[in-house]
Amino acid sequence: MTSAAASTDRSAPQDLETGLLIGERWRQSSARFTVRDKFSGQAIAEVSEASAEEVSEAVTAAVAAFRRGAPVPRERAAILRRARDLLAEARPLFVSTIIAETGFTHTEANNEVDRSLITLELSAEEATRITGEMVPFASSPGQESRIGFTMRFPLGVVCAITPFNSPLNTVMHKVAPAFAAGNAVVLKPSVFTPLTGALLCRILVEAGMPAGFINLVQGSGSRIGNLLLQNQEIAFYAFTGSTRVGLLVQQHAGLRRCQLELGSIASTIVCADADLALATTKIGNAGFRKAGQVCTSVQLVFVERPVLAEMSERLLGHVSALKVGDPHQQTTTMGPLIDEAEADRVCTWVKEAKSSGARVITGGERSRSLVQPVLLDKIDRSMKVFNREIFGPVISLVPFDSIDEAVDGANASEYGLAAGIFTRDISRGLRVAQKMRFGGVHINEASSSRADGMPFGGVKQSGFGREGPRYAIAEMSEERLITLNP
Repeated sequence: MTSAAASTDRSAPQDLETGLLIGERWRQSSARFTVRDKFSGQAIAEVSEASAEEVSEAVTAAVAAFRRGAPVPRERAAILRRARDLLAEARPLFVSTIIAETGFTHTEANNEVDRSLITLELSAEEATRITGEMVPFASSPGQESRIGFTMRFPLGVVCAITPFNSPLNTVMHKVAPAFAAGNAVVLKPSVFTPLTGALLCRILVEAGMPAGFINLVQGSGSRIGNLLLQNQEIAFYAFTGSTRVGLLVQQHAGLRRCQLELGSIASTIVCADADLALATTKIGNAGFRKAGQVCTSVQLVFVERPVLAEMSERLLGHVSALKVGDPHQQTTTMGPLIDEAEADRVCTWVKEAKSSGARVITGGERSRSLVQPVLLDKIDRSMKVFNREIFGPVISLVPFDSIDEAVDGANASEYGLAAGIFTRDISRGLRVAQKMRFGGVHINEASSSRADGMPFGGVKQSGFGREGPRYAIAEMSEERLITLNP
């Protein structure tokens, strides 16, 4: 893979995408780690890893930038729109980088870019309409003449710690709203996908983001992440990842604020009156895109018993049509998992379920990090495929006889990020949605349904706080009451 500088005509150091961005300078460090193509396993880059001193310097640079002051809202919006235009121009580079770093298909990588363009535009729009509200003093005796209103102000330094499974758009959902609100950012992308994060930072700098408002540190979560959590100058943590690590973020944050998007066991309910063709397409796409490595990927499908056999047959047809293989090929529809260890774990869970009585309808064969998509039935709550987030291309069918049985089964999870329900009876769908304890419930959509402008986040051990530019800006700013007594 060629470097960003070699493949575009923008002036930059030759190995810019492998460096650290601290304040206004890109750096190369002697400590480096290897990034590998997730399908071939070949090394594609050596990436600079931040030292403890460089992590501290990055936060200090962000603090200094924030104290100097962010550009006014319309200028922040203009910068974000320039970044959108630059990203659109650089699409081929981003797509090829995402495919190599993640193993995602061409369609999935292009979708990352498409959605990021929307996220940038939404963040630009919201930057110019950050407002508070009037306070109803007339409701308090003797206070009728007072005037009160609230205003919103940035918090300071936002630390964004992001995952591999959305190396561009999830990063964008943290960085763009943070800057739109007037905050400075320190970004630590996943060690699996450092190049996409670095290319994004390059775009933001070229778009005009002032020095220190975006700082990039690379390295492992166990080391770099811990250093960031210990730094008391950070005002806000925006984290997407496992519940285990999310708990550590919360413990270190103390009274500082966080937005945590954590683990999930995503459920979708299919009622007997549902449009089964629609449900099959939506569920199949949601379960197997990005090889099931999405927090809202459909893991459990609760199917009303009269249509269980038909739904099983339809999903089998969907799986049979998938082309699993080299993501660099345009025709591939599902690529590998992020590494062989994860692929082995997924297959082990499937084998354990089978040995405990589950039926493997199809799939489960593994070649290195490629896993053939799996359909299971006859599972029970004791199995890992039911009670733990599998984060792989596995869908399990669970029959139900009453809608309350399905709701109880979905709600039994310790997680609560997103769920779906398919039914032609909208009244029934609305009743069910109000009973399901999830951050989002989608009627006639699968659990992974998302538009970038909507509020997105979970409950229970799936975390708290909301993404979506308007909602993230509210998370990343503080409200101040101002009163006037004429």
